[in-house]
Amino acid sequence: MKKGDFFKGVVQWDMMTKDQSLEGKLPVFYYDNTAMTAIFTASTEKLRRHLPLPEMHPVEVWKGRAMVAFTAFEYRSTDIDPYNEFSVSFPITFGRKPIPGLTVLGMMARRYFTAYVWQLPVTTERARRGGVDMYGYPKYLADIVFTDEGGMLSCSLSEGGRNILVLKGKKLKTSTEKVNRFKTFSIKDGVPLAANVYMNPLEFGKSMSKKAARLTLGDHEVSRQLLDMDLSPCPTFFQYMPMMEAILYGPRNLMDD
Repeated sequence: MKKGDFFKGVVQWDMMTKDQSLEGKLPVFYYDNTAMTAIFTASTEKLRRHLPLPEMHPVEVWKGRAMVAFTAFEYRSTDIDPYNEFSVSFPITFGRKPIPGLTVLGMMARRYFTAYVWQLPVTTERARRGGVDMYGYPKYLADIVFTDEGGMLSCSLSEGGRNILVLKGKKLKTSTEKVNRFKTFSIKDGVPLAANVYMNPLEFGKSMSKKAARLTLGDHEVSRQLLDMDLSPCPTFFQYMPMMEAILYGPRNLMDD
């Protein structure tokens, strides 16, 4: 698939907030981006405390250890202008309980991942407001800075001068990869919503090495909550996408799923 072909055949609609102060398009196109994701494990029971609904079940790598996904995004060209974003999400199933190990393998085989978005700081007010008002995403303004460290890509996340975390990942050798689908869950006004994100990795690398990524927590309240989840010291999986395209579809009620 050539760069740009990913967006062909997808109809967009013009959108505007009720007070007509914010306009945009749905679905949102992300044309030129870099992303890296590191998957760590955490105590299932401690992680479960951060899920807002009992129907949300953590996906476990093995019994007692659930997954936490840390993803750093650098969006260089989008329908809502350039911005950076950092996602901390919990892979889950909704309703039906997952099977330790097998559910993870099924997600990877189908390239279809479902997750509750727990933290989603961004660097622009337009991205923050659109995500909060329309999707109920837990977005807030933060400093998200990418640094090229030669063989490593570093992303630091902080708010109000307080360090939340630093994620560093290896610049892996890349190849092409099939489109990945992510179904995100969020809560707006007490109602669970779902939204699809499709990613087209034009350049993709992955590794299960414990040395592929490193996470350092800071002194922020979010850092303390993550520390309390009993995070694993090393990642179980890491992926690096120096060039990718993405489409974020509009939110919908679960009844419409």
